[in-house]
Amino acid sequence: QLQLVESGGGLVQPGASLRLSCTASGSSMIFYTVAWFRQAPGKDRELVSCITHSRDSDARIADSLKGRFTVSRDGPKRTVYLQMASLRPEDTAVYYCAAAWDPPSRICTTAGDKGLYPMWGRGTQVTVSA
Repeated sequence: QLQLVESGGGLVQPGASLRLSCTASGSSMIFYTVAWFRQAPGKDRELVSCITHSRDSDARIADSLKGRFTVSRDGPKRTVYLQMASLRPEDTAVYYCAAAWDPPSRICTTAGDKGLYPMWGRGTQVTVSA
């Protein structure tokens, strides 16, 4: 069973950049699709990005975040990164990493059905404020 731990969150000013990390233990990430979701206070959890398993590394970013957020993965380090740039106050949220066993790489879409991801980290807080 994969265990996921997020890190890299914090308090930053508008316009700053931040890189979040999602590190896996307990199993190889080879055939897992990994996603980033975020949840702001009072709002539903929404997809930020997803990336297919290491052999494909096909990535998706939510339309509203394209151009500011990118996702990548480092197979040997069992880590998936979310690079966030030009952060805005509305990016403030708890950011969660999630994973699913997905050898055919079918679930990484911008539809972002969180029900497809059975494994979740505890989240990391990102606060964008002046």
